[in-house]
Amino acid sequence: MSEHAAAPATAQPSAGTAPAGSAGTPRGDPRQRAAEALERARRRTLALTDCLDESELTAQHSKLMSPLAWDLAHVGNQEDIWLVRAAGGGQGVRPDLDSVYDAFQTPRADRPGLPMLSPDEARAYIAEVRRRAFESLDAAPWDAGVDPLSEEGFVFGMVAQHEQQHDETMLATHQLRRGPAVLDAPDPLAPMSRAWDEDHGEVHVPGGPFTMGTSTEPWALDNERPAHTVDVPPFDLDAVPVTNGAYQRFIEDGGYRDARWWHPEGWAYVRKADLSAPLFWRRDGAMWMRRRFGYTERVPPAEPVMHVSWYEADAYARWAGRRLPTEAEWEKAARWDPETGVSRRYPWGDEPPGEGHANLGQRHLRPAPAGAYPAGAAPCGARQLIGDVWEWTSSDFTGYPGFRAFPYREYSEVFFGSAHKVLRGGSFGTDEVACRGTFRNWDLPVRRQIFAGFRTARSSGGSL
Repeated sequence: MSEHAAAPATAQPSAGTAPAGSAGTPRGDPRQRAAEALERARRRTLALTDCLDESELTAQHSKLMSPLAWDLAHVGNQEDIWLVRAAGGGQGVRPDLDSVYDAFQTPRADRPGLPMLSPDEARAYIAEVRRRAFESLDAAPWDAGVDPLSEEGFVFGMVAQHEQQHDETMLATHQLRRGPAVLDAPDPLAPMSRAWDEDHGEVHVPGGPFTMGTSTEPWALDNERPAHTVDVPPFDLDAVPVTNGAYQRFIEDGGYRDARWWHPEGWAYVRKADLSAPLFWRRDGAMWMRRRFGYTERVPPAEPVMHVSWYEADAYARWAGRRLPTEAEWEKAARWDPETGVSRRYPWGDEPPGEGHANLGQRHLRPAPAGAYPAGAAPCGARQLIGDVWEWTSSDFTGYPGFRAFPYREYSEVFFGSAHKVLRGGSFGTDEVACRGTFRNWDLPVRRQIFAGFRTARSSGGSL
């Protein structure tokens, strides 16, 4: 996901954009939910940084990414701005750091030259910010209509989501890092049936209107709002994400050498970068190998393909005689229940994700094999729409009809346009707080370091 700019602490959210609650949305006590979300994010932040020494934390492992020490203090700075100052009305812990940790002010490639806090200083800083943030959590008004920023704990949910998004970014930095493995996690369970490996099949989604987006999810971000009706023609969708095995057939058929399949900008990108396979893959004789968090292993054919750009996903779909789904098609497949006509929070229903529903939260450090998590299937029958890999769609990132920026334009609006493509569904590195049926991710179509894959679609009747 592209980075958000830090709004000034004096910025006032516009009236009328307050997040609204909805009857039947399971969430428990909102202050407890906010506290748990913040604590879960912080545990993960520390786990991703405490495993490395200072030299590794301050190094830039790729010009595409910030030094991990920058991310560590940046999440605290955002919390300082939004929870200590905006929500708590305080002076802030370190306002002098705002320019150092403003994501828009300094591009990632240039951040090693900033006067960053040392890792130990950053840990002390974010600890003090957190202490002050919990004081704000206890005192903030939560009643509807009092403060749109604090209503139902929106600002606390926004900050928890922001930290988890940076945690996923830091996980991507770990993948780019060279050196011995420092992260470990058990593998996800394989599906009972292996029939998904070679012929994963497709599901049918009937045409007609459905409700896209939300006006009731209390922690939904501005780009998910408002709810609106979209009429989607009938289409067929891959039942599971495209696998490594299927993608290898595209490679073996000369997919990277045939301009027919590529968007013109994608073909220029392939030639300039000399691409021949997903990022982190390499050929070893007759086998494809990959590097994964410090380990080298054979590419597992049954797993969803990952670390492919939008251009690569689009080219594969064209080669297969199909196309990428639109964002509306993806959301209808994931949320729409034809029996009730209601759009769910998640493919399986409205309850929060459990371990049997989806591969989320860095419980595992790889996607589950295709066909896993039958309990998380959507009404249409598609599996793994949530978790495992982000899924590229064909859609540009734009605002919904009636969109209003909240709490500041730089959160989403400045990214609208044809430069960014929408991804949906989350990955194994995405926390549940930042992953729901309406959640929208976006990135440049050349990006490959993110945990992104895809599935393909076709209009019913066999046409593209």
